[in-house]
Amino acid sequence: MSKNPETIVGLDIGTTKICTVVGEMRDNGVSVIGCGLQPSRGIKKGVIINMDSTVESIKKAVEEAEKTVGFNIKTVVTGIAGSHIKGFNSNGVIPIKDKEVKKGDIRRAMDAAKSVVIPMDREVIHILPQEFVVDDQDGIKDPLGLSGGRLEARVHIVTGSVTSAQNIIRCTNRTGLNVQDIVLQPLASGESVLSEDEKELGVMLIDIGGGTTDIAIFSKGSIRYTAVLPLGGDHITSDIAIGMRSPLSAAEDIKRQYGCALASMVENKETIEVPTIGENRPRPIACKMLCQIIQPRMEETLTLIQKELLKSGFRDFLSAGVVITGGTALLKGIGELAEQVLHMPVRIGYPQGISGLTNGMNNPIYATGVGLVLFGSRAKTNGFNGSGGENGLSKLRQKMVKWFEEVL
Repeated sequence: MSKNPETIVGLDIGTTKICTVVGEMRDNGVSVIGCGLQPSRGIKKGVIINMDSTVESIKKAVEEAEKTVGFNIKTVVTGIAGSHIKGFNSNGVIPIKDKEVKKGDIRRAMDAAKSVVIPMDREVIHILPQEFVVDDQDGIKDPLGLSGGRLEARVHIVTGSVTSAQNIIRCTNRTGLNVQDIVLQPLASGESVLSEDEKELGVMLIDIGGGTTDIAIFSKGSIRYTAVLPLGGDHITSDIAIGMRSPLSAAEDIKRQYGCALASMVENKETIEVPTIGENRPRPIACKMLCQIIQPRMEETLTLIQKELLKSGFRDFLSAGVVITGGTALLKGIGELAEQVLHMPVRIGYPQGISGLTNGMNNPIYATGVGLVLFGSRAKTNGFNGSGGENGLSKLRQKMVKWFEEVL
């Protein structure tokens, strides 16, 4: 098997699953040609806690994808998430030298905007341009060539733990793969499930994974706010296991098959057979009881999301409402409950803007993997990070590659 040079591979390293998506660059865009999906081991709340288990999970997911495409995968674009992720807005102002904005002026304004003090244990992941201001005219996406005396760059800076980023690169390299780039997972998910109109009008993306809930707010075509909550689908599974005295594996199956986030949507007489710890035979449990366990946890998560939304200051600027994606987005009734708590329209986000998706992949669990492919393809086409910004982890990746070369 030989590697196809026109492919982009997205590697989504999640708390509950490792997803590998292979895309092929074509004249009319990118098309998915294969994928691999395996349970995740060694990761908690988006952070690697067991290197060997994580490496083995990545290997299996990549090998499964290689079987579907018929060639070896060598380079991947991977995502990063976890409660260590922090985002904030910054701005930089400079005088325009020749009264006309040139590339050097834009570069100096960006440098001024990113000249903030970052703790030694943190690394800049993304510097994402929001808009430029020339004199008093704001909302400018590309100021090149405009006349003025003062240029301001407004950016969103995303930082993460240095050790978490290092561990992602180490695990991936130990499987024989090269990390081409590292992308913030909610940013990648937004690439695959949000339309340009939604980003322009204002939308909040909620990516509910197994261990964390990632939030990204877009307005006027740019990202404005990011946050990560240490709650996810695994917490619902744990609540079910405790409430029904059931093994965790059985609780996960029950959640997927019969779970509902809104108890009012379930008939009172419906029952299910639930395996219980210490008993030989499963016992009947009312579906209503199952939903009464799930709903409070989802309400708690959505209430915390509402607090983050109020904290962002963009509550009144989300004309396109809310898009929920990630594995937990498949939970029945989650959209209806979210509308009740957040008081705005909600839809479930499925991957879009890419061809070749099979029926099995037309699923929110593939949102990040597909988004990583789209990010990688845009970077390859345009020669810069798919967000239009800078990726601070490129330098970190180069350091890691050099370190591995010295060790090996």
